[in-house]
Amino acid sequence: MVLFVTGTSTDVGKTVVTAALAALGLERGSVAVVKPGQTGVAADEPGDLAEVVRLAGPVSTHELVRYPSALSPAAAARLDGRPVLDPATLYELLLGLPDDLVLVEGAGGLLVRFDEDGLTLADMARALRARVLVVVGPHLGTLNHTALTLEALAHRGVGLEGLVLGSWPSHPGLAERSNLRDLEMLAARPLLGALPLGAPAAPDFRAVARASLAPQLGGSWDAKAFRARWDP
Repeated sequence: MVLFVTGTSTDVGKTVVTAALAALGLERGSVAVVKPGQTGVAADEPGDLAEVVRLAGPVSTHELVRYPSALSPAAAARLDGRPVLDPATLYELLLGLPDDLVLVEGAGGLLVRFDEDGLTLADMARALRARVLVVVGPHLGTLNHTALTLEALAHRGVGLEGLVLGSWPSHPGLAERSNLRDLEMLAARPLLGALPLGAPAAPDFRAVARASLAPQLGGSWDAKAFRARWDP
């Protein structure tokens, strides 16, 4: 199974959710995590994949291009004078991996450009007929960002796996609690999880992942019970 993980923006918790998926996936078989483009990290610095391994455990990792500039992959490649991602290389890698679960973590949001021709994560998922899990924030403004992302997926004929809240606060405000019902309305299905804010610092990350992701993703999280607890 190949599953793409994107977000409605930067800093919504994509890497933490990817690590949670990988941690639970390891309970059922082998897992590979692929990062098509890493930006904002020097050659000798740990990137997102290092964080996934730290949190999830022994997954195989594959990073195709890396740029030190903290920009979109296309802009970083241009500024840093480095080659852009070759989609054919990515597809060959993904189709050849022997792992039971392959997770592909994007950079930024769904339509961030990887080259000057406009290659996006949505294009990659469509080419492989893979589904996309969207990581969303709970805060004010998330409804518009989520609606735009879902519309872009639908317009391109890419299947939606579902929505996961990447960082749920311990004391959510009215906007966060109200957004739960509206996010499910936008997706036309229950949420698939809510990772607590601060999850990467938990002493047992796999236990947190199991309690924070729905059975569809390998966990025990209950969307109805979660919404009933927080619904204003």
